[in-house]
Amino acid sequence: MSIEQLQPVTQQQASVYLPYTQGTKRNFLPLAISLYQKGVLEGHRKIEASEHIPFVATWNVATLPSDLTRCRMQFDGNADLSYEVMLASFEFINCLIELMENYKRYRNTDFSQAFYRKLLRVDE
Repeated sequence: MSIEQLQPVTQQQASVYLPYTQGTKRNFLPLAISLYQKGVLEGHRKIEASEHIPFVATWNVATLPSDLTRCRMQFDGNADLSYEVMLASFEFINCLIELMENYKRYRNTDFSQAFYRKLLRVDE
């Protein structure tokens, strides 16, 4: 399923995450929650001066914004290129909002640089 085929969740469903979402990011919240509820996403990591690398991201769907979500990513269909990160579900949904903002701008399904820093534990 592509991002364009997503149906937004209701305002009532989105309201649980409103306190965790600021400014214009709230416009994407109903679609980001809809994507979150799917539990899977296929995309391509943009690599400068190289071909994009395909990935599949899967995650568990938590009930509450403070519950943990475990996201697993596998790049290029290679088990050796698998990574995992655990975030509060509201943090992960914010990552999905950033992904949707980037998709709207560039038509590329990819996570933000900040998400990859967490995934690869660059700042630890």
